[in-house]
Amino acid sequence: MNIKIINKSKNILPAYETEHAAGMDLRADVQEVVYLKPMERKLIGTGLHIELPIGFEAQIRPRSGLAFKSGISIVNSPGTVDADYRGEIKVLLINLSDQVFEIKAGDRIAQMVIARHERANWEEVTILNETARGEGGYGHTGTK
Repeated sequence: MNIKIINKSKNILPAYETEHAAGMDLRADVQEVVYLKPMERKLIGTGLHIELPIGFEAQIRPRSGLAFKSGISIVNSPGTVDADYRGEIKVLLINLSDQVFEIKAGDRIAQMVIARHERANWEEVTILNETARGEGGYGHTGTK
């Protein structure tokens, strides 16, 4: 699949780091070092603008290494870039650690997964088909 992209940053284009990777790393496009204090959140630009085909979205997800090693995550994870959005892709990072985190130009801050999606039409009814689970919600299957 080809996706049109405008790169207004000095960073390389997002790329798959391994042969079977689902996500491409997004890099910070910042003019100076950004300091993210504990429990602080900031919107970090990437300098990227994309044109997705209709029926696709770009999901913006945390990088597992940043989450594990530094406590850096994404507030609205996964974030969604819709096919009709043409603005800059930005990442809403949060620092869940007790240490200040530095973000420099070119740092890999998130990953982006391109995914197909469906549009739903609602069909209002008065009853739903029965299942074994029924209305069992959060924690209904226990911990073991």
